[in-house]
Amino acid sequence: MKTQSIRFRGGVARVAAWHGRPDIASVALECRGAPSVAAVEALLDELRAGGYREVITNALAPGPSLPLVDCGFEIRGRLHLLAYDFTTLGAAPSAGSPRRTRRSTAADRPALLAVDAAAFAEFWRLDDLGLTQAARATPRSHLRVNRGVPVAGYGLFGRADRTGYVQRLAIDPGSQGQGLGRALLVDGLRWMRVRGTRQAFVNTQADNDRALALYERAGFQRLPVGLCVLGRKL
Repeated sequence: MKTQSIRFRGGVARVAAWHGRPDIASVALECRGAPSVAAVEALLDELRAGGYREVITNALAPGPSLPLVDCGFEIRGRLHLLAYDFTTLGAAPSAGSPRRTRRSTAADRPALLAVDAAAFAEFWRLDDLGLTQAARATPRSHLRVNRGVPVAGYGLFGRADRTGYVQRLAIDPGSQGQGLGRALLVDGLRWMRVRGTRQAFVNTQADNDRALALYERAGFQRLPVGLCVLGRKL
């Protein structure tokens, strides 16, 4: 399904059907600072006019969340936010094993979506459109999978100027605990480092202890303020 762009003063909202459901809007806010309450109310009116009955946002920091909370949004999910400082930590950590990753191709797409569905609870999963939007969220992206068959994990990494992002890291539950997640993460960090990235960010669900431990072992530091996914009925 196609996305829709709704512009408001100071930003834009990218709207698509959440998980392919035509009654639920997935809204990614792109703005400097927080949108005004008036802008949020106007956005809600446009969503209602488009036939949506519910809305779910992208992950937002506390500042941009406040006007939405004032407009009736509630927290649907919490995430830890972590940062990796290349200027302090230097080179990306070693994977500790022979090279295990390769560039993803178009033929891998169904396998990537199957891995994502197996690795995440329904609320957090990415469908085909969600994965495309994640890859387009930054000017440059880097998509890697494990070598060999079948595809058991993938990592999507992005870069904007000197800031990097771990957009997605998904490992099939049957292949977890074998070092694949670390190998993909190291691949992404190395890609960032050689292109002059100074800092990288990643978020992970508040209850995903395995992922949190992986990032912290790799050198990411948990930031004191996390992110929230918000939602409300229309």
